[in-house]
Amino acid sequence: MFSKILIANRGEIACRVIRTARRLGIKTVAVYSDADRNALHVEMADEAVHIGAAPSAQSYLLIDRIVDACKKTGAQAVHPGYGFLSEKREFQEALAAAGIAFIGPDAHAIQAMGDKIESKKLAKAAGVSTVPGYLGVIADDSEAVTIARDIGYPVMIKASAGGGGKGMRVAWNDEEAREGFRSAQNEARSSFADDRVFVEKYIQQPRHIEIQVLADGQGTALYLGERECSIQRRHQKVIEEAPSPFLDAATRKAMGEQAVALARAVDYKSAGTVEFIVDAERNFYFLEMNTRLQVEHPVTELVTGLDLVELMIRVAAGEKLTLRQDDIKLHGWAIESRIYAEDPFRNFLPSTGRLTHYRPPSEDPHVRVDTGVYEGGEISMYYDPMIAKLCSWGSTRDAAIARMREALDQYYIRGVSHNIPFLASLMANPRFVEGRLTTNFIAEEYPTGFHASDLPPDDPAILIAVAAVIHRCLNDRDIQISGKMPGNKVRVRDDWVVVMDGAQHPVHVHPTDGSPQRIGYTVDFEGRHHVVWSDWNLGEPLFRGTVNGAHVCVQVDRVGVGYRLSHSGAQALVKVLTPNAARLDALMPVKAPPDMSKFLLSPMPGLLVSVAVTEGQEVKAGEVLAVVEAMKMENILRAAQDGTVSKVHATPGSSLAVDQKILEFA
Repeated sequence: MFSKILIANRGEIACRVIRTARRLGIKTVAVYSDADRNALHVEMADEAVHIGAAPSAQSYLLIDRIVDACKKTGAQAVHPGYGFLSEKREFQEALAAAGIAFIGPDAHAIQAMGDKIESKKLAKAAGVSTVPGYLGVIADDSEAVTIARDIGYPVMIKASAGGGGKGMRVAWNDEEAREGFRSAQNEARSSFADDRVFVEKYIQQPRHIEIQVLADGQGTALYLGERECSIQRRHQKVIEEAPSPFLDAATRKAMGEQAVALARAVDYKSAGTVEFIVDAERNFYFLEMNTRLQVEHPVTELVTGLDLVELMIRVAAGEKLTLRQDDIKLHGWAIESRIYAEDPFRNFLPSTGRLTHYRPPSEDPHVRVDTGVYEGGEISMYYDPMIAKLCSWGSTRDAAIARMREALDQYYIRGVSHNIPFLASLMANPRFVEGRLTTNFIAEEYPTGFHASDLPPDDPAILIAVAAVIHRCLNDRDIQISGKMPGNKVRVRDDWVVVMDGAQHPVHVHPTDGSPQRIGYTVDFEGRHHVVWSDWNLGEPLFRGTVNGAHVCVQVDRVGVGYRLSHSGAQALVKVLTPNAARLDALMPVKAPPDMSKFLLSPMPGLLVSVAVTEGQEVKAGEVLAVVEAMKMENILRAAQDGTVSKVHATPGSSLAVDQKILEFA
């Protein structure tokens, strides 16, 4: 077994590898860029080595810097995590030449399976079902259009070295094929330094189901069940679960055996994932093989009881697997939600900045949090905006969903926008709960994007009652202030008006006898009694308790004279006023927001790659105006209506803030 390993990665996956290494008694070495000098993985590791500037091309993607760090620290092996150099054949070869073990497959397997074009050819030769398509390298956008016509629209345009949704586009016509080819090629060049692109048939109403494989290179190759990864946005996975609610035992076995056959065909060693597209009739087609650990590996760990990182380390150290296929049993159900720093109400645009408050839910046998950030840390513009992976386990799928909903309520993040409201909406979506999933799920369920109206509170009475109790508690404390003049005793009133999102709700709040450690109140309104119990401490951001016996967790933020309450992903602005103040509040005018319709504003922080128009130019609705790059993804900004450009406020190469002016129209 190794005594010291280096993790050639950052963020939550680096932290996750360090945790297993600690348990095994293995010392760890972190590497970091300028942007990650104070990162959590650097703090957790036994040693840390600086490897370059913030852009990954100047740090995490530099093979010689990683090899040199191993030599300086005496690291015997490298775990690559995922992304960056994890699927670079040259990296494994460089480590091997330096006498350093790679905790992953050998170079020939990485080369064979890491290239999407070559892997499809190998899969076909190995008898694995494949999607119809053109596997040759495409020279330009004109050839892409010709090939797409031959295959038949719709088609999927993919970067050969792609991953994580980057360098991937769906085209339904010639224009989209031409534009999709260019964008996919640009993203592939930027993210993977490899601009090769191929085209295949886009299967409609598909499910994305993948098989986890594990092989020791000494004759044992296993499949560890499947993961359902169909909930995707822009081809980026959002929710994953194990097992799939769609597969039957026969299909699971057939997919697993094909995945193992493919692994054996390339003498695979280590953990890997074979991804399939599955249609409505449970026909499955090979998509790609990821020769690394997957982001969503925790759900497999939760249902199998195995530690995949430990098994990868043991295999890399030359140990033979003691498991057999019959030993692999699936217990219960696990779900993973990817927590991203992005604004779901602004078309999921990335959000960067400092985490002013960060409190993940407590971990237990039912809840797991894999994270690489901490309160006060920063979400950088240079890397993927993932904050954490939140996982839940239950004996059934319904139980796992219920646990996830509770955990999302308890996840308190401030300072950056995040997608927890959207994840909460997915968990409550009837179609998701029923397991009727496809990769088009998000596009079909949220056709115009995600809006606050998609998240009404389960029961508005919960937030009204909690708001009334919070305000009553604060008032009860205020009257206990010392130093009051004699004869000026103040009694807290029982009658209030809760103003929530503009609507007024008269309430009567009175204490209920309870233990000194708990507060109890009865809130009467609209002819109903709501009994609220809690051990909430004034000022805490999470109000945990029960409302009429049902457990609730409500996030509380003070906003001026009122509160912002969050529950089940929904937010509500609330004020608790005296009846007289409520009458006056209803008369207050509402200030209209400024009219910004004549400006093209940057929808996210990022780099202005190009401006396609000039001052005085007339533009038509739908015409490309500018391209903004954020988190290595190109975002094309188009004209919403016809108009004339009167002024260009930003030039290509500029770093843009959210809502910064790019263009102005006459």
